[in-house]
Order: sequence, then structure tokens, then C-alpha cells
Amino acid sequence: MSNLANDKATKAIVKKYGFNFTKSLGQNFLVDANVLGDIVDGADIKENDIVFEIGAGIGTLTEELAKRAKKVIAIEIDKRLIPILNETLSQYDNVEIINQDILKVDLAALVSEYSPNQKIKVVANLPYYITTPIIMRFLEENIELSSMVIMIQREVADRMAARPSTKAYGSLSVAMQYYAESKIIAEAPKEAFVPSPNVDSAVLKINVKQDKGVDLMDSDLFFEVVKGSFSKRRKTILNSLSTYGDFEKDIIEKALGASGIDPKRRGETLTIMEFADLSNRIYCLRRETLNK
Repeated sequence: MSNLANDKATKAIVKKYGFNFTKSLGQNFLVDANVLGDIVDGADIKENDIVFEIGAGIGTLTEELAKRAKKVIAIEIDKRLIPILNETLSQYDNVEIINQDILKVDLAALVSEYSPNQKIKVVANLPYYITTPIIMRFLEENIELSSMVIMIQREVADRMAARPSTKAYGSLSVAMQYYAESKIIAEAPKEAFVPSPNVDSAVLKINVKQDKGVDLMDSDLFFEVVKGSFSKRRKTILNSLSTYGDFEKDIIEKALGASGIDPKRRGETLTIMEFADLSNRIYCLRRETLNK
């Protein structure tokens, strides 16, 4: 396991380069070898894999990925870390270090350049403040992606992996189910990082669906229905949707009836298939209304 995966080694190299942690970038470096092992094992890296790592830090995780993968594309936003990465990863000729913001870089072009003929795997210890935008960008953009193994805030991991009728289940849970199958594969206490964050973390495994499993007439409408259904968690789905955006109450009532969904149910009890059916019926009813 990486020589950097401990408190002493991490602090030593940080001190050597006079590096100061930037809170606004959510910098928390992993120093627990067991958790590092959980991430790498969960990613199931094969010798022919192309791996994208988001937020390379000082290279602790990058090194373990480089030992296993054909190529590692390490994307790090903080230019102060580039000299450190050049040192810690100097013995690996299969690592490409890119000093870019993952939310601004041309992701499709990057994937096409480094992995033109195969799906990529994403592995990362993500900054808490931009966890969801990063994950959703990889899922929503039309890139060849097979899986993601990410270290994120435990609360967010719970929401992403949640199932209907649970406290954590929400619009993010449904969005994740649409694109992938997600499950928590490991936990990480605050003490696993330097500096220690204020919350516990978890490792989430996201296997991207090749077939979404739901047929949508309008995907934008589907996600609006999902968001609206959770907009007032304590209200019924009829009340939540009727007072959200530009949904028409009479159409919502008709769509719920046609879908066999009790209007008194709450959004948190609906499955992704029920949301899909409901949104498709709303779509059809709106079309019928326009054509009258």
C-alpha cells in the first residue's frame, strides 16, 4: 500500500513543500491505508483499464491506481500540488497529471483523447462542496463510463444509494437510480483524513447502467416531476406537484388516476418506475389538451 497512506508521511511532504490546506477547495488528504484499500479494491482495476481520478491531492490514491491500471488521468485543480505530484508519482510513466477544474474542462474531449476505444473508470476522494455536480456531470454527459468509486460525505452517500420509503430517499436518489446502481461499500471516519473533516465519509460504488430500464417520453419532464414530488416532503404527491412549477392540478389528478397512484401518497414512497409512468401520462395529457 502507498507509503503516503499515513499521517506522518503526508504531513512530512506537505511540510517539505510549504503547502497550506485551502478550506474552500475542500482539501482533506486520506491517511488511512485500510480505507485506501477499500477504495482500490472496490474499483476493481484491471491492467487494461483507463482510470480518471478527480482531485489527486499528493498522489496517495493515484499511486495505488497506477500500480494496477494501464493509464491514470489525474485531474487536480490546485496548481500548488503539481510539483508534489511530480515527485510522489515520478516512478510511474502511466500517469498523466492535468491541472484543470473538472467542472470546466471539456470532459468529452478529455475522455476521447485518453480513452478513445473503451469505457473509463472514475475513482476519487471528492471535495464535499462539489460532490453532486461532479458525479452528475460524469453521468449526464455522453461519455463512455463504466463505473465510479468515490469517497464522499456519508450523508450524501446515503441519499444517493437510498431506496423508496426511507428518510434519505429524495430526488437525488431517483436521479442516481436512473443512471446507475449505487451502493455503499465502505465507511471512513473523520480520523482517516488530514485535516480531519467535520463529518464522516463513505465509499460509494456506482455501476453505470447500459440500459436505463425506464422509457421516458420527456426526460426533462420526468426530472421536474421527481423534483416537484419531493418539494414538500410532508405533503401528498398531489399537493406537492400541484403547487410546483407550472403543473396543472387537473392534469396531475388525471395522471395519478391513470397511473394507479393514490394521490394521498407522498413522493418518497414512489419507485422510479412509478415516477416514469406518471411523467409519461402527464406528457400525454398535456399533448391532448394542446390538440383540442
